[in-house]
Amino acid sequence: MHEQDTAFGCAVDHIISLKHGGATDADTLAYACVFCNRFKGSDIGSIIWQTREFTRFYNPRHDRWSTHFQLQTATIQPLTNIGEVTARILGFNDSDRLLERHLLINHNKYPHPAALKRIEEELDRDDKE
Repeated sequence: MHEQDTAFGCAVDHIISLKHGGATDADTLAYACVFCNRFKGSDIGSIIWQTREFTRFYNPRHDRWSTHFQLQTATIQPLTNIGEVTARILGFNDSDRLLERHLLINHNKYPHPAALKRIEEELDRDDKE
């Protein structure tokens, strides 16, 4: 979601928090909506309860979005364990967030053209590999 389309804006977030040894430089920071930032806190992953396996969160600096998620209208569908824990803990598909995305879809603002272009480029690269 584009910053201009959020009611509360975005914030710079440590992908791996300082308390876990993360650094403060361009490669270790991400621009996140306030809700994702708040829900993530200093967490670095979560548990897949079926297997009791700890799984790290999606890292926007190293992971391909299209490997771990698929956009289905307003829902961000996880495709992997990394996608599952990230979507669950960050609340990607909570009812308020889905409502917000549906409203933006109705105004042709979601997905943002820049985000859609990145998703399509990743899918094109995946098809070529």
